[in-house]
Amino acid sequence: MKAIFSKRRFAFLTQSSKYLRYVFNDHFVLVLIFLLGFLMVQYSQLLKHFPANHLPIIIILSLVVAALLFWGNTATYLEAADQYFLITKEKEVVSLIKQAQKRAFFFWGSLQLMLLLILAPLFLRLGMSFVSFALFLLVFLALKWLIITKKGQTFLHEGKLDWTKAISQERKRQQAILKFFSLFTNVKGISASVKRRPYLDFVTGFLSQKHSNTWTHLYLRAFLRSGDYLGLAVRLGILSLLSLIFIAQPLTSAGLAVLFNYLLLFQLLALYKHYDYQYLTGLFPLAPKTKKASLKQFLRAVLYLLTAVEMCVSLSWQKALFLAAAMIILNEFYLVYKIKKIID
Repeated sequence: MKAIFSKRRFAFLTQSSKYLRYVFNDHFVLVLIFLLGFLMVQYSQLLKHFPANHLPIIIILSLVVAALLFWGNTATYLEAADQYFLITKEKEVVSLIKQAQKRAFFFWGSLQLMLLLILAPLFLRLGMSFVSFALFLLVFLALKWLIITKKGQTFLHEGKLDWTKAISQERKRQQAILKFFSLFTNVKGISASVKRRPYLDFVTGFLSQKHSNTWTHLYLRAFLRSGDYLGLAVRLGILSLLSLIFIAQPLTSAGLAVLFNYLLLFQLLALYKHYDYQYLTGLFPLAPKTKKASLKQFLRAVLYLLTAVEMCVSLSWQKALFLAAAMIILNEFYLVYKIKKIID
């Protein structure tokens, strides 16, 4: 049993490591270096000119600490067929899951400890002594262990394994990791989910009921009802808005916003093949070029709408001008080139 799960863990880690070269490509690494340098300078300035009102710092630190506490899950590497073929080995599987919980605590606890040590100067400036901070770290490590154990209790009850919940949780964990990699490259093994969102049905009313808008309607419904596209757009949109609001440097903040918009555009190109499994779409009385033209129209509408919102919150003509110029290039030139390269 140990060899089976070790083989699965090695296979998934190997698969994930292959995608890392696409995540940390030359352009992204360059952006990260500039971003890291900017954050280090801002952190240094904050410590040198510490504000008299400590409440905002306390609130931000509280949110960060809470996020670190609940960050991380146990990697069980269970698969759907295990509930049928490994049920006779349940005790051994439970033992391996408990070992996985210890590994999870070691990894996520170490990460939590490292990040809190980076934030240590803020805690000390707030009046905490070295001894108090050391006790704080130990207490939060203990809480980390309790939280990881509590998460395991959702599918472990008195030594009995709830196979359905355990397999579902592991599938969600792996999907979350693969979806992150999908921001940078095409990833195999991602499963899509569709959910009706009645509160967004009014959005479809903005499109005229014309024969030529058939594919646009389909793209819009896929965007609104698929958790992959809408969730991705919301997350990247929020990141771009936060970069525009909280980063004072116009070029840095606008550049990050454009980077997030580019990632969104790259991922939304997958809409072109969203309905490939629906073979009846081939019977539509539409010219083949209509599908491509509708995708361009839809993506331009989404990105220009997002750009308009970003320009409103930028509160800087330099940021707004840079955003407008970059997004025009992205939508009018890069989008056409990318569709031709990927689709054709």
